[in-house]
Amino acid sequence: MVVLAVTWIAKNGRESEVAALFARLTEESRKEPGCAMYQVHRHKTEPRRFFIYEQYRDDAALEAHRAAPHFLQYARKELPKLAERVEGQLYEPLG
Repeated sequence: MVVLAVTWIAKNGRESEVAALFARLTEESRKEPGCAMYQVHRHKTEPRRFFIYEQYRDDAALEAHRAAPHFLQYARKELPKLAERVEGQLYEPLG
């Protein structure tokens, strides 16, 4: 299992667009055979801050996600116009 934790900050006034884009990305990512979990969270007191928690079967599944057309369109092309990626960390479970 591979876990990816990512934080994005929406540009001022673009929060709704970012949320809509994450909704589309979530729907498509969850269809990937190697994706065990894809959950976007919005900060309770900072509405511009989004946290994405992702689980993939293995490194190959994560790489397949990163190469998927929906990821390239939404995460690589559209999202950077609306938000800034401030952190991305890879984890693996203990035990």
